[in-house]
Amino acid sequence: MTDLGGFHDHVARIDLSEGEVNYEGIDDEDAKKYIGARGLGVKYVFEQGPDVDPLGPDNLIAFMNGPLTGTQTTMSGRIAVCTKSPIRGQVTDSHHGGWSGARLKWAGFDGLLFEGKAEEPVYAYVEDGEVELRDASHLWGSGVHETVETVEDEIDGQYGKNLSIMAIGPGGENQVRYACIVNEDDRASGRGGTGAVMGSKNLKAVVVKSQTRMPKPADQETFREGHKQAMQLIQESDVTGPNKGGLSVYGTNVLMNLTEEMDGLPTKNAKYTSTRSMRESEGGDLDAELVSGEHVRENILVDEPTCHSCPVACKKEVEVQTQHKGEELNVRMESFEYESGWALGPNSGQTDAEATTVMIDRCNDLGIDTIDAGNTMAMAMEMTDEGKFDDIGDGLDWGDTETMIDMLGRIAHRSDDLGDHLAGGPAHLEDEFDAEGNSLAVKGQTMAAYDPRCMKGMAIGYATSNRGACHLRGYTPAAEILGIPEQVDPHDPEGKGELCALFQDLHAISDSFDICKFNAFAEGIEEYVLQYNGMTGRDVTEEELMEAGERIYNLERYYNNLAGFDGADDDLPGRFVEGHEDAIPAQGGSEGQLAELDQLKDEYYEVREWVDGVVPDEKLDDLGIDIGPGTGVSAGDSAAPADD
Repeated sequence: MTDLGGFHDHVARIDLSEGEVNYEGIDDEDAKKYIGARGLGVKYVFEQGPDVDPLGPDNLIAFMNGPLTGTQTTMSGRIAVCTKSPIRGQVTDSHHGGWSGARLKWAGFDGLLFEGKAEEPVYAYVEDGEVELRDASHLWGSGVHETVETVEDEIDGQYGKNLSIMAIGPGGENQVRYACIVNEDDRASGRGGTGAVMGSKNLKAVVVKSQTRMPKPADQETFREGHKQAMQLIQESDVTGPNKGGLSVYGTNVLMNLTEEMDGLPTKNAKYTSTRSMRESEGGDLDAELVSGEHVRENILVDEPTCHSCPVACKKEVEVQTQHKGEELNVRMESFEYESGWALGPNSGQTDAEATTVMIDRCNDLGIDTIDAGNTMAMAMEMTDEGKFDDIGDGLDWGDTETMIDMLGRIAHRSDDLGDHLAGGPAHLEDEFDAEGNSLAVKGQTMAAYDPRCMKGMAIGYATSNRGACHLRGYTPAAEILGIPEQVDPHDPEGKGELCALFQDLHAISDSFDICKFNAFAEGIEEYVLQYNGMTGRDVTEEELMEAGERIYNLERYYNNLAGFDGADDDLPGRFVEGHEDAIPAQGGSEGQLAELDQLKDEYYEVREWVDGVVPDEKLDDLGIDIGPGTGVSAGDSAAPADD
């Protein structure tokens, strides 16, 4: 049990197989060591065992908020969903913004732990400290948008006012490996296949009803000082400043033109490092500016909503009127994000903002991750060029937006051979079609919109991310593009292992609070400590809080080690890597650049004190990680343990 401020000491453990709900507190030592949200969620998943089938009833999926979620803390509207990923079997956590995390806290919960499998589809209804399982048979097969409308009609509440609905679409029901959970229509826990895990459990949605009941800080004075400092920094920042900072004015898509200009925007399945370099090589009219934040704001922006307690308002709601196969479409959706616009746009060989809007909206309704969907289609386009789909009589052409729009439905419903194969994601395509050379995935999860040939921090970040290729584990583009906390040369590999590890630990903290990573564009560890201590009543130092972030990151790596992952899995697609036979050097301002992966890994492992990607038992002891059998590796070993 814990009496720390910011916690209700109330978690629901839901056995879907038996239809039972039990309630428990949170171990005080765990709350202190793992903070909350991501950290505690991963601890629960670890305790379930790293050898469970990700899509079997024994896998656990945890919906967790943190001690700062739903408080006055700026950007504190996030929630973590933690589970074993169906992509390759690694541990994963995926977060979304909006209001559901805050409402779960206001409804009296620190977390919901689902295990087992319901005999028939159900949804979980959460209110006033209690969870009830309700029939969802009538919702099965529905898209997210229809599900939200139907549930709102059934419940005496108003969606977006006192009601949040976290739902899966057909993608999750049919266990697309990169299916996601969507909240408030368009906020997604996008990565890691969390939607597929929900679908495997016949869990259609989690519905939370609550009034606004913000937790009060245990130490008002300390919290007030931390909050004051944080707000001042956010308002003064060129990135986060409300109505003036780039993130506030253009949303995440402020980065499209920036990465294009530095030749760091992977294009056509990352054959090129910008649309400009592609035009110079192949011709055509592909132009990243046409899907940039500036273009979106000028042409299709209709609203700028925000999440709980956020003055930045990075969400850019758009509306388009277009045609698809002769049908008039009016699509209004939130929001046109950078990663989504890139994966479904330049990396797939097209830069039509209206078509991209339609595809993002379809992904949200079908419940599939926009990044993996776009990258998987781009992979399929390259495979089509190479004739790898000739035996199934189908394929996908570069920039064919009409077919791409329809393909999303074919993937979510697994309605034909190609759709079924693409639903398996890059890991399946690699194995089934000998297509490893076409994949942009690490540990089965595809990379984001930062080219590792010219951003060396991102190269080691993709390679060592515990959940698979990811820009958000350690967001080094903050330093490499935006100069936060200071400008570093993106092309220089020296020091990037240390920089990456620092960002990974810092983001493990914010994900466990659970607050938005964008606050890190303005705030630092000083503000984190003040707000955390003020809310919980603790008195931790900056060093102690950073150690907690390191502990969480090492716990995740330890889980993966026990699941069979080691340094060989800390890899990059060959086209990015110095010395690889299929390497494609960067063009333009990054001309000739490749990722010096061996050098980067050596430095990173030295900083982490890992042995070939494995956490040695001495490191586990140093960090106080006292669960599980240990990896069996010592700091003097030179190789990873056997799988047993």
